[in-house]
Amino acid sequence: MITFEGLMENFRFLILDVRGQVLATFDFLNEPNSALYDKIVARDDYIDNLKNIIENKCFSELLGGRKLQKGEINKVRSMHIVAVNLERIADFCVNIVRQVQYFRHFTFLHEFDYESHLLVIEEGLNHVLPAMEEHDVTLALEICRAENSLDKMYKLTFGHIMDRLQSTTRDVQDLVTVLFIFRYLERIGDSLLNIGEAILFAVIGEKIKIHQFQALQRNLSKSGFAGHLDEVDFQAIWGTRSGCRIGRVEKKDDHGLETATGSIFKEGTQAKIHGEKENLERWDALFPGLVPKVFSYSEDSVEGSASMLVEFLPGCTMDEVILSSESEILENACFILQETLASIWQSTLVPGPVRVNFISQLRDRLEAVLQVHPRIMREESVLNGTTIPSTVFLISSCRKLESELTAPFSIFIHGDMNCNNIVYDHGEQRVRYIDVYRSRMFDYVQDVSVFLVSNFRMPVFEAGLRERLETVMDSFLHFARAFAAEQKDSTFEVRLALAVARSLCTSTRFELDGSFARDMFNRAHYLFENLAALDGSGVHEYVFPDRVLRA
Repeated sequence: MITFEGLMENFRFLILDVRGQVLATFDFLNEPNSALYDKIVARDDYIDNLKNIIENKCFSELLGGRKLQKGEINKVRSMHIVAVNLERIADFCVNIVRQVQYFRHFTFLHEFDYESHLLVIEEGLNHVLPAMEEHDVTLALEICRAENSLDKMYKLTFGHIMDRLQSTTRDVQDLVTVLFIFRYLERIGDSLLNIGEAILFAVIGEKIKIHQFQALQRNLSKSGFAGHLDEVDFQAIWGTRSGCRIGRVEKKDDHGLETATGSIFKEGTQAKIHGEKENLERWDALFPGLVPKVFSYSEDSVEGSASMLVEFLPGCTMDEVILSSESEILENACFILQETLASIWQSTLVPGPVRVNFISQLRDRLEAVLQVHPRIMREESVLNGTTIPSTVFLISSCRKLESELTAPFSIFIHGDMNCNNIVYDHGEQRVRYIDVYRSRMFDYVQDVSVFLVSNFRMPVFEAGLRERLETVMDSFLHFARAFAAEQKDSTFEVRLALAVARSLCTSTRFELDGSFARDMFNRAHYLFENLAALDGSGVHEYVFPDRVLRA
């Protein structure tokens, strides 16, 4: 059991000293004097040293020989974050008192309500120690809300100062000085928010923003959970590139969380989360059980965000199955996936031409690719009298080819069918979809290409594992071709080449290994060159070169 020898004592002194700095700053703003100024500035060095002592003790606890429990580690990390932000508040106090010298007369400041700001700050600081010692979520939230209160007050003061600056030239220096002081008071609110969120981290075990925490509370309440948040185990799921906050929620013991036990919490922009909710409901209506159930949904109009609790699906994602399962299990998973897709494709197929936009998707993502690999694009060059076209020229040529192509029908696609968005449950003998935000009626080739490239781009180069990946891709490509032949889809191969080239290019923005990224981009170039050379009739005879997806 961690002892925190001396750590909490230092921590209490730090809180008391920072609170003292805030009160002294208030006194100084009321009536400045050199003795109080010197005391505030001198005290800042003591607070800095105290923060350094706490910081050193925190790292000593984390790096010492004793094995700490996760909750103990979280508490130490939380204390470090709180200490850093307390010291920052003390720094802001010093910055505030230093601004007073720029007034022509300090009483000018008394025309503005700085007292309300300092009262909010003092109240927030008074909550820090009991919130830390008692793991009090309510007090932690009160500390967080201080930031919102200070923001609102700053906005009013800022507007008042701007109005006066526009109406007079006499008090410009004093008004600018007031603005700087209130800006520091507003920044203290940011530090209080960091402190409150650090305490929430100590309670639930994951870093989470206050609006995300409040969204989690709302969703748990709607799902039937009547307990306290400290009864819930929240584990963030790392690796998402969607911009959403995703975490797994479970109960810590045998009471409390019922309908939402083992659920997934998702929080993000309102458009994205609402869109995924609608797609989950649509999928569930079409194929009950294929996607997670939605336990609850909530919107925050102020933040422009939304959140939901959805079912946590048992099993393994397909990438885990491919890389770590026995061959028999892998073969079975691939068979069930293909059977499931065949059923979905046949059931949702709607005849009629559909415009494809794979090259447009690529163009939309090129800027992100170039941010990671600024020199990956090929310039036009000449080799032995032969012109080698640039990347821009090839993409433009393929865009023209694509503009003349249509898919003969549409199906309801997953929209982002990477291996890690498909869950295989060996016990239930079924596959299920997750992350269906992009689901829509479109060309099934989109899902085919994304699945193939998600296998190819796995940074796994051991011969045996690479062979497994190629076996999965070969089997899936054979399945997709059989479906295309059955539907008399004569341009399947050329659309597949466009889609695979698109996915190979755009995947490089997630790959920091320059040589592997270049390899994927070169394979896309090979496809672009083949496609750019096609004439009008060639689109029906073209055959996608399988070797592009081989090591």
